[in-house]
Amino acid sequence: MGKGRVPGQAPLMVETVPDIATRIKTGLREGLLTSVKLFKFVLPLYVVVDLLKESAATAALGAFFAPVMGIFGLPGEAAFAFVAAFSLNLYAAIAVMAPLDLTPWQVTQCGLMMGIAHNLILEGGVLAGTGARGGLLTLCRVLIAGLAGLLLELAHTLWGG
Repeated sequence: MGKGRVPGQAPLMVETVPDIATRIKTGLREGLLTSVKLFKFVLPLYVVVDLLKESAATAALGAFFAPVMGIFGLPGEAAFAFVAAFSLNLYAAIAVMAPLDLTPWQVTQCGLMMGIAHNLILEGGVLAGTGARGGLLTLCRVLIAGLAGLLLELAHTLWGG
């Protein structure tokens, strides 16, 4: 028996690490493929939102959501980004937020809240599939995101808004 080997255990497998050139080539290729996938997803959303942001429907829906979004210091149109984040993912939310002309602080506010509560449908289903209470945990994420948003808006108002 070899040194350090425990009876009944399989011998240790030694993983070889590729040379630096191979790692760089693989990383660049995978990064480019990922970028192309994101570009194909984000660009159409950006264009659609940019075209629709001046429409009467967007203005009406923005006005409808303005009271709720205003609680967090955001314009009503930011609700579209939250719908994208909650139902799809953060990349979709970024594509929707980009043409909205948000201030850096508003982008930070959205990022905080969306970072807590994003991709709720898929992740809630995954949680439910593990035996956890997917619906309850999803609700908790939305409530915590709202609370975090309220606290950040309060801090912004008190210290520099």
